[in-house]
Amino acid sequence: RIASMPSKDKVATPIIGRGEEMRALRALIATVANSQATVLISGESGTGKELIARALHDESDRAGSRFVPVNCAAIPRELVEAELFGHRKGAFTGAVADRIGRFELAHGGTIFLDEIGDMSLDMQVKLLRVLQERKVTRLGATSAIELDVRLVAATNKDLREAIDNREFREDLYFRISAFKLRVPPLCERPGDILPLVAQFLATYNTGERQMQVAPAAIELLLQYPWPGNVRELENIVQRALVLCNGDTITES
Repeated sequence: RIASMPSKDKVATPIIGRGEEMRALRALIATVANSQATVLISGESGTGKELIARALHDESDRAGSRFVPVNCAAIPRELVEAELFGHRKGAFTGAVADRIGRFELAHGGTIFLDEIGDMSLDMQVKLLRVLQERKVTRLGATSAIELDVRLVAATNKDLREAIDNREFREDLYFRISAFKLRVPPLCERPGDILPLVAQFLATYNTGERQMQVAPAAIELLLQYPWPGNVRELENIVQRALVLCNGDTITES
């Protein structure tokens, strides 16, 4: 039976996993966290790659500084450079004031570039230069700014295949993948489903109810293939809490 106590505070979801792969992943995080190596996290959408990146930051000596996440796929191509590197007033139409970029914002801490495989080739060249020189130049500026930033990147694509298709630069791949971590899909970790459900119940149950999940509902959770991975499971638990009138989540 799954049960949770009511929780009023939203807390970061811990890395939950009982299987050998997740235990090995946590051990690798502990090993690499305090190094300066760039880390490439691979895994399907919804597996929790940002959670892994945050764990790398939180367990490192950079934990006292910022963790700056950037979804490369969510930024319009014409704005990526300004978003990452910043700009000076008047650098382009609409640049009405100086703006600090995400790399500068992460100085002393960690920048997380999610879905880096969606970055354009010309932007990949500029990113590679920043990583090599450890300096960034804002758009419209003439002088570079020194950087102390740890890079963690993530992708749901096969970057080796993207390299073969001339969609991703091989030199950038080697630069960002000094250390590689793979997050397994939820279908490969059925033993983690119920612990994750319990965690999400504790996180999202904002009322005074002590929520439980009926045995028939548990069977459905365990039989479902979870193509949307942990994100889909989280959404379903949230939806069930909204629709449930009592303190037991049923199969319906």
